[in-house]
Amino acid sequence: MACFAATLGVLILVGFINLSAANQYTCDLYAVVGLQSLLLPFEYDGLANSHVLRWTHNSTIVFHREKGRVSVGRSEDISTVGSLLLNNLQFSSAGTYQANVLNPNGTLAKTWTQRICMMDNVSKPRLTYMCDPKSSAVNLNCHAAYPQGLVFSWTLDEKTLTEETRQTLSISLAKLKGETSFTCSVANKVSKEKSDTVRPTCKGPPPPTLFCFTSTTVVAVLAGGVSLILLLLIIIITLCCCHRRIKTQTTRREVRMLSLNKRESESINPDYETMHPNEYTVNRPATLSVDSEVKQPSPVPKPRTITPHTANI
Repeated sequence: MACFAATLGVLILVGFINLSAANQYTCDLYAVVGLQSLLLPFEYDGLANSHVLRWTHNSTIVFHREKGRVSVGRSEDISTVGSLLLNNLQFSSAGTYQANVLNPNGTLAKTWTQRICMMDNVSKPRLTYMCDPKSSAVNLNCHAAYPQGLVFSWTLDEKTLTEETRQTLSISLAKLKGETSFTCSVANKVSKEKSDTVRPTCKGPPPPTLFCFTSTTVVAVLAGGVSLILLLLIIIITLCCCHRRIKTQTTRREVRMLSLNKRESESINPDYETMHPNEYTVNRPATLSVDSEVKQPSPVPKPRTITPHTANI
């Protein structure tokens, strides 16, 4: 429990320290370095010589007047209501200023405290642009010497673009009509500067493609279509060649068959084929019938003659 209380106390202390630091760097007034004079806005009506008026800068007394006698500073730097006039402002002029008015009896009549921050005047910005055909836009850049802490603003054809507060701006080419003009401005707490007018000369966006397709898609589709047509032509030519070859082979076969049939028909005598069957029977050589062959007597065999052998003397 004690550890928790100690931790909580440390956190609260750190928070107070951070808050004090934040308040220390919070500026109530802003002034330009090199400014001739600045009157601090403090007023005390009824200020008299009997009052004690004291001004401090970062706890250092810069003016003290008591009973009408100035001991620190110059009387001409104080107005009739007690305001302090600062001359020839520099970065060293920044800090906390405090005014205290005391009654003749020494009681506090009024106190006033404010912190003043010194800043340089901003330099004139330089506006440039770059065309971006891929995104169909023009990109503008407002160049400033020290962009940290600056506020940027843009005008399009002398109309302020209230929503654009960045250092860069991107506008679609479709919004560029004729000689569209742009300017940018930079500002801080004490000054503001505007750039020269710029008129981008970017070409407008290309006309919309057919069916909202991009050029790459159209080229790819056309290439695919040409390839498909070539493939179909190759297939058709191949089929035609095959069909022609088959037809040629069939024709050659038919011609060969016709030639063979013609040869066979030429080998047979047409007179023989057209001869009358009766003439063929009449001109046919006569043959013996079977009965006549049977009735003829068979030849009688002749007896063998035996020749006597003569003895060899």
